[in-house]
Amino acid sequence: MLDWNNYRTQILATIGDIAKISPDTVRGYGQLGAAGAKTAHLDAKTRELIALAVAVTRQCDGCITTHTDAAVKHGASREEIMEALGVAIAVNAGAALVYSARVMDAFTERTRDQNTGAAAPE
Repeated sequence: MLDWNNYRTQILATIGDIAKISPDTVRGYGQLGAAGAKTAHLDAKTRELIALAVAVTRQCDGCITTHTDAAVKHGASREEIMEALGVAIAVNAGAALVYSARVMDAFTERTRDQNTGAAAPE
């Protein structure tokens, strides 16, 4: 099992190293993250719960550890985190269903000429 606390420390240190080489890149990333907080339409805990759902969807371990830490700091409960993850699970299942429909459309398109008796392109 991953030592999430140690990993979070490592990833933040490495990002610090990246900031020394390319400070504008890391500063720009920080500005993106801070931009939503300025609108005050969502509170910090809600933004972190959304970030966790996205982190799962993007399969980003660094995002998972940093946003879990931030969610806890902003008062997110285990149950609230699980509810946000339930949304990620549902959306990912929905995306798989939509892309399954795309596969079936591609199959139908590919085999259309076979069904009419005409030669299908190679």
